[in-house]
This record gives sequence, structure tokens and C-alpha cells, in this order.
Amino acid sequence: MKNEYIPRLSTIKEVIRHTALEYTFRMEFTGNVKPGQFFEVSIPKFGEAPISVSGIGDGTVDLTIRRVGKVTNEIFENYVGDQLFLRGPYGNGFDLEHFRGKELVVVAGGTGLSPVKGVVDYFAQHTDEAQSIRLIAGFKSPEDVLFKEDFKFWDTKIQVIKTVDTAPEGYEGPVGMVTKYIPDLTFQDIEKAVFICVGPPVMIKFTVMEILKLGVPEESIWVSHERKMCCGLGKCGHCKIGSSYVCLDGPVFNYVDGKELID
Repeated sequence: MKNEYIPRLSTIKEVIRHTALEYTFRMEFTGNVKPGQFFEVSIPKFGEAPISVSGIGDGTVDLTIRRVGKVTNEIFENYVGDQLFLRGPYGNGFDLEHFRGKELVVVAGGTGLSPVKGVVDYFAQHTDEAQSIRLIAGFKSPEDVLFKEDFKFWDTKIQVIKTVDTAPEGYEGPVGMVTKYIPDLTFQDIEKAVFICVGPPVMIKFTVMEILKLGVPEESIWVSHERKMCCGLGKCGHCKIGSSYVCLDGPVFNYVDGKELID
């Protein structure tokens, strides 16, 4: 019987730098994985950290990591050809069937783009499978933008609004919070409108408020909750909110359920 607690070594195939603090590590992996799921990444003597899947390739998964602590600092010392320990994937990811044939809008804030990037990648490569797809992605500043090369491809396939909270003089792109762009959205059929909203909790709160004003029902909205997941198996209780374990029941939730997850 497989022991889900035992990690396996994975080779770093490629490292992509986005900012001074955020890199994507393309890791060797074979198996089933969904956008929105996560892996526990570990280094002996330093610990373990949950990292969302930001891309799915042929024999690889992308893990976009922000350098914020003991474990991630050590991960940044490992580069192409080195190995990290992985266990997973864990959690409930995004089911693409919810979005096929629909007018999909993805709203992401900062690193919240990482867990939903696999959905954007898929529909940008299979535009015939959705009635339409739009991405509204917000970052603190132009220097904080992630996945710059991916944005170049997405711009050729789907409707993209890449906005920043603040920008230097002379910046020509959209400026403002993601919520600024929600009221202007129009749909051919509001019954086919579906939303994914991922980012900091306060961003999700106010974005969903704007989405609901459009007449979109709660059951047509999906969110992903970021929370400290430790065991990944619903045993340790670190991610428990009420009766839900985010590592098992989430991190992806339909908003009907997700709105009840309040500490």
C-alpha cells in the first residue's frame, strides 16, 4: 500500500525567474494532476511548504515559489539538475468541465494567478472549448508582474486585462484594482457566465461583490483558498475551518461553499 506521507525525489528541469522574489521551478513529475492542486515541497533539515501547481507539462509540473521563509529560501538555492522532495498532488483542483462551453472570466490577484494559470493555459490553447475566455490579472506594480512570456501568448488567444495598482509616470497599461474592470463586462448569455476568482481574501471578497452585481449566481463562481496546509491529508487539522479541511475539500471551492469558510 502506498504511504501518502513519503515524498519522492524530483529533478528540477528548468528555472524561470519572474521577479526578484518569485521563480517557477519546472519539476519532473509523472501522474495525474489538476490546476489548483498543490504539492508539499521539502528539503531535509529545513522543512516542508505547500506550493500550488502553476503549470502542467509532458512529464513535468510547474511550481511557482515566492521567497518568503526558511523553506523557500533554501529552495531558491537549488537550480537545474538539483533535486527536491515532492509529495502530492493534494486537494481538489479546478474541474475543466465546469467551464467548457461557457463564457469564462478569470480574475486573479498577484500570486493568485499561479493556481489558476493551468486553466488559462488550457483554454488559451483550446479556444474552441469555451464560448469566450477573459483574464483580468492584477499586480502591485509593473515590476511584480508574473508569467510575462505567457501573457504574450495569452494576448494572441484570449481577452486579457493586465492591470497594476500603481505605475511610474509614462506607464501605458491599465492601472487600478481588478474590481475596476468587473462592471464593464458584458455577456451574450448571462446564464453561461462563469467566474474563477483567486487572490488574497480581501481581493476575493470585493471582487465577488462586483460579480454578483452583474446578476451572476453564486453557484457560477469558483474560488481558491490559500491556507497553511501541512499534512495534505486532513489529519493534522492546520487547515480546518469549521467542518471543512481546505487540503481535502479545497483549496478550490464553489462560492456557495467557499463563502462559509470564515475563521
